[in-house]
Amino acid sequence: MKKKWSNITLIGMPASGKSTIGVLLAKRLGYQFIDTDLLIQQEEGCLLKDIIAKRGLAGFMEVENRVNSQVRGGRAVIAPGGSVVYEEEAMEHLREIGMIVYLKLSYEAVAERLGNLVDRGVVLKDGMTLKDLYDERVPLYEKYADITVDEAGKNAGDVVDWLRNLAESNIL
Repeated sequence: MKKKWSNITLIGMPASGKSTIGVLLAKRLGYQFIDTDLLIQQEEGCLLKDIIAKRGLAGFMEVENRVNSQVRGGRAVIAPGGSVVYEEEAMEHLREIGMIVYLKLSYEAVAERLGNLVDRGVVLKDGMTLKDLYDERVPLYEKYADITVDEAGKNAGDVVDWLRNLAESNIL
């Protein structure tokens, strides 16, 4: 059975390009773009880092799960935060409403691209390093992905073109 390309959800580590690629892909396909981190901030009335500071990681993830589980889209490119893969309910919902694309980036590339983790609102448990986070999340991204795009040697335009061609040809 073919999955529908009615929505495309981009998952991956922080700095993997979910928002950048998402906006470009949405423009190329004529889809809307939904950044669920922005929806969370709008709903909560504060920045991600402030939600984490006030509610703790568990409280933030509860909000993240709720918001991502309610996204409807319909001809949308959806870019959730990298931690959405911890929330099975949200991931099953995103899987039901469209394709899930994992933007795969090496640890070295993530470390190079990533700025201040706290300012980005990255869900990082006490004592956890970026490498620990990477090693913990990669198997979850792989578990939920319908398609994996290895970004090594590719720029955002290359990834967008490849995904657009795949979506327009309705492969899968």
